[in-house]
Amino acid sequence: TRLRAARGSRPADPAADDARTIRALAACAGASVVAAYASMPEEPSTMELIEALRLAEVQVLLPVLTGGSDWAWYAGPSDLEPGPRGIPRPTGAALGPEALRLADWIWLPGLAGTAEGHRLGTGGGWYDRALAWSKPSARLGLLLFDDEVLDAVPLDPWDRDVHVLVTERRRVDCPE
Repeated sequence: TRLRAARGSRPADPAADDARTIRALAACAGASVVAAYASMPEEPSTMELIEALRLAEVQVLLPVLTGGSDWAWYAGPSDLEPGPRGIPRPTGAALGPEALRLADWIWLPGLAGTAEGHRLGTGGGWYDRALAWSKPSARLGLLLFDDEVLDAVPLDPWDRDVHVLVTERRRVDCPE
């Protein structure tokens, strides 16, 4: 509740978004397929990252956000429409949950993370279930505001650790 409230009162900061995007691009450099998510206004922005990846000819998968795990290719900003809860989603053909196996890198949403790689998700469990379809070698990253890197977060048995945290101020490589 505290983290959501802080996000809701945070002013837009394009310079912070740019800094986070630069760090995120460096973190996933070399990936030919990146799975990401279209951010909501209160989240760290992903739209610049997604578009930069597309312009660099990296294939980008975005969730379709149906009841189950489903993905579609991102084809550009005009290819997005509002989905459930207003979350942008691609309008292209749904590829099914197994499409996530194509991703070399997966950017996950979250409210907080630790330097050990523990992630506090956004509460729906969609990504926790979707990750069952990812390949074991896929790298997992978390985009946060710098004050959301915490000493500890609550964990559930099904939570998967991430490899990298990226904020507007730093990149944290987590132990494996």
